[in-house]
Amino acid sequence: MSAPAPTPRQVADAHVAALCELDPLVATSLGEPSDRLPDTSPDGLAARAELDRRSLAALAGAPAADPGARRCARLLRERLGAELAWHEAGEGLRELSHLFSPVHAIRQVFMLMPAATEEDWSLLARRMTRVPAAYHGFVATLREGAARGSLVAPRQVATVVGQLDAWLAGPWFGTFAAAGPAPLRRDLDAAASAADAAVAEVRDFLRDEYLPRAGGTPDAVGRERYALAARRWTGAELGADGRMDEAYAFGWEEHRRLLAEQRRAADDVLGGSSPREAMRWVVEHGPAVDGVEATREYLQGVMDRAIEALDGVSFDIAGPIRRVEAVVSPPGSAAGAFYTQPSQDFSRPGRTWLPVLGRERFPLWDLISIWYHEGVPGHHLQLAQWVHRSADLSTFQTSVGMVGADIEGWALYAERLMDELGYFAEPWARLGYLDGQQLRAMRVVVDLGMHLGLPVPADADGVLAEHRGRPWTPELARAFLGEHSGSTTAFLDSELVRYLGVPGQAISYKLGERAWLAGREAARRARGADFDLRSWHMAALSQGSLGLDDLESELARL
Repeated sequence: MSAPAPTPRQVADAHVAALCELDPLVATSLGEPSDRLPDTSPDGLAARAELDRRSLAALAGAPAADPGARRCARLLRERLGAELAWHEAGEGLRELSHLFSPVHAIRQVFMLMPAATEEDWSLLARRMTRVPAAYHGFVATLREGAARGSLVAPRQVATVVGQLDAWLAGPWFGTFAAAGPAPLRRDLDAAASAADAAVAEVRDFLRDEYLPRAGGTPDAVGRERYALAARRWTGAELGADGRMDEAYAFGWEEHRRLLAEQRRAADDVLGGSSPREAMRWVVEHGPAVDGVEATREYLQGVMDRAIEALDGVSFDIAGPIRRVEAVVSPPGSAAGAFYTQPSQDFSRPGRTWLPVLGRERFPLWDLISIWYHEGVPGHHLQLAQWVHRSADLSTFQTSVGMVGADIEGWALYAERLMDELGYFAEPWARLGYLDGQQLRAMRVVVDLGMHLGLPVPADADGVLAEHRGRPWTPELARAFLGEHSGSTTAFLDSELVRYLGVPGQAISYKLGERAWLAGREAARRARGADFDLRSWHMAALSQGSLGLDDLESELARL
């Protein structure tokens, strides 16, 4: 008798186990100790693609007999299909941006590893000795891409070079290793010195060899490449049936709707002022915290208070999830805050990361909504809940297979939920919340507009007025962002580079939020008086990751 076909969860779990062998960074993110680093060369990319093909073949015969198995199978099939399409288009040979690349992922893994005991530091030292080989492999990958004519635009290369300069000013690995124990001093210093030298080699390669070859490479990627990239971030096929054009129109409608709300909020803050005037006023005269450590402690309090207030009211927050840490981003990080998921056993908690960028004073008007987004009830409640429910889900659904539109859509929904619950009662705080919402709407407009060469809408005003009907350019996008955002110049400069370097990522927030809101409304209509928001939240957060093509319909069933 032949063995029974594996279930979708068995296929998914086997895929993650094999992936952890190929990419030990994944193993570390899940909480498994490792002193290895991935093969970042073209051979390493080919091995990942072959694993995806094997897993898809195994999935083809896997029965999906219940809703949980169906969701697992659909996610695995869609995610692996998206990655294979990306690989076969050669996109992995030019995966360089100031947020996402092997250079950044390899540095970040050291921040996720335990560093409490001498044994911990011994593991860190051994892994650090492998940094040069990993960085050399990535350089080989970029060289292969350049040989095939697959290059990254100069703007991205120059930005990463600047980041690596900041890392070397520390130097980063040397500074990190200096916190280790005295008995391992020689090993740590030697490993850190070699790792920092490898950073310098990558920097020099990018600056002296790659950047000259990249000259003339356009920032915009066009419809075909954009559709590939957007699928990775959204889990949706946006390249057909005018879906990208519809998303662009939706983003513009949201921009106009939010602008009207911002004008009302600005008047509440400072009578007769414009949104920009009111935002400048709250930056200068609104509440602020002085000092990096004091700000970190304040943000920790924001999350702790949110847990206490929301537990048993809007959510049921399990014990392990109640621990979340606010920490400070290392030098050379991007300008935006971010979150890292807890390990599978919660030994490493979820963490929100505060970018400092040389500041000592931190206005609170926009930080509060950001920490609702990154922490509670945003990323932390969703991603930590996935870990908490991991016994009922495949590891793929709770980690490796996460879809940007699902998680960023939830985090943006979480900000809106806090507004619905009255947490932005102070006019200055609501102005900050609306500023964040407006930025996400503008992201949809400028990301699609720049990469697809779409025309500026006919009802555009302000800095866009004289450009109606003309294609978007990076310069025009930057002026538009500056006109309607209260963020700093450095942050908006970083945002522009982000949109151009990571096409399709920026649209995932608003498109994901739209699906979450539509799914909630459909479930509310279906259940009528029996609809319970807390129960719906917990059911929704316990499904694991979903692609945008499935998210709304699955949420509506709850």
